[in-house]
Parts: sequence; structure tokens; C-alpha cells
Amino acid sequence: MPDQLFSDLYRDTDHLTWAPVDEVRRRGRQRTRRARVAGALAVAVAVGVLASGAAVLAGQPDATPPLPPATVVPTTPDADPTGSPTPSAESSPSPDAQSSRRPTGGPSSRPPDRAIPAGATLQLADLPPGFTMSRGRIKVDWTLESAAVSCENTLPALSVGVLADRFAVFDSPTAWLAERVTRHSPADAVTSMKRMRRIVADCVPARPGDSLSILAEGLGGDDGVLVGGEIKGIPARWLFVRRGDLVAQLRLDHQTTPDEARHFAKLVADRLCAGTDAC
Repeated sequence: MPDQLFSDLYRDTDHLTWAPVDEVRRRGRQRTRRARVAGALAVAVAVGVLASGAAVLAGQPDATPPLPPATVVPTTPDADPTGSPTPSAESSPSPDAQSSRRPTGGPSSRPPDRAIPAGATLQLADLPPGFTMSRGRIKVDWTLESAAVSCENTLPALSVGVLADRFAVFDSPTAWLAERVTRHSPADAVTSMKRMRRIVADCVPARPGDSLSILAEGLGGDDGVLVGGEIKGIPARWLFVRRGDLVAQLRLDHQTTPDEARHFAKLVADRLCAGTDAC
């Protein structure tokens, strides 16, 4: 009589449909490959974890995990055995603390230097031989403004918003030359040249034979004008040259021609570059 276990197994599997032998072998091979792949992945993950751990340990001198930061409790300094008080940071600030309390003024916090350098005026090297530089000013007022006072009508002031000025006077045995350089804002410098033209054009002479006229323009710099005239029977020439925010007015010999004035205007314009960044 067959064993009871065998009889039960036979009964349970009697009606099952068994797969062909080839199919069973194919499924077995698939299980084998899956097992190998899973094993390889497990090995790769383990190697990666070990490598990253080694890199971290290599970058730290101590592999012990860092401790949490300690709580710092302020303490009172030990008393001085001599009995003198210990200086504090408020009573004796460090040099760095003192410097941090000072206003940090730079070039932008200081007003710009408006002074006109001596190099912005004509120099002896610009004049013919025989001239010398005078250390003072001419006692008489030689400017066009003084001549305009003799006009019957009221004329606008020539100087507009003058911020600084500088004079240069040169003497020779037969003639003298005077120059005044004024600094304005750029807009006021342009206005000053416009007013000079208005003075010349609008002047109503108070004496017969007196006159003012523009003899030449475009002589040099940003604007260059030669003015001629006769006031109170005295002939004169004035040369005006603007370069940026500087305006130069020169009293030349009354016989100065426009060509000669153009030569002076170029020299004046070049010298003005020493006092303005408009060049």
C-alpha cells in the first residue's frame, strides 16, 4: 500500500499541467542570471560606500565625529593684584576701533580744488624775446568790463559765477600784455562768452568815435574771439578764449591783427589744458 504522503502528493498534482522540459530549463537560466546581477549590484554599492567613507576620512585629520559647539559663559577677568582697574574696550579703544569711528572721507566727500594752476596761463616761453613776467597786477583796469562802463546803456555783467581766477602780466620795453583766467561751471563759462558778445553788440558809445566790434571768431579752443575798439580815444584789443570751464581774457597790443590773435589764441588754449579736464 503506498505511503500516505505520496498518495496525497499524487492526488494534488494529478490534474496539474507541467511545462515542457525546455521551458523549465529556460526559466532556470533566467533565475540564475538575475541572481548574479543582483549580487554584482550589491558588491558595487558596498564598494562605493567604502570609497566615499575613505575619502571623507582622508580629508579630516580626526575621524571622530565633531562634537557640538560648547556654550561659552563670559567670565570676569581676574583682579589686578596691584589694585589698578583693568582697562576695558570702551575706555581704551583699539586703533582699529578708533579708525572705524572716524568719518571715511574720500575724494568724493571733499569739494574739488577750484584753484587755477600757474601753468594754465601764458608763460614767458610763449612770448617774443624781451618780455619779462611781472609779479604784480597792472594798476589800471584793462578788462573789457571796464571799457563797457563807458557805454551809455546798461550792459550785463561779463563774469558769471566766477569760482577762481588767476592773473599773469608781462612787460617789455615797448608793450605789455595782461591775462586773466577765470573758472566757472561749464554752463557759466559758455554764458560768459555769450555776454561778451552782447556787450560788444549792444554798447552805445558815450563819446563820438568810440566803438566796440568783433574782429574775428573761431580763433582757438572751444571758443575764441578777438574784440577791437576805441574807448575814450584809446584803441585796444581783447582776446577771449574758452576751454571747458576756463575763460581767458587777454589785453593785447592795439595793433594786433586777427592772424596774430589766432597765434596767441592757440597758445592760450593749450595752456588752459593745465587747469581743466576738457582737453
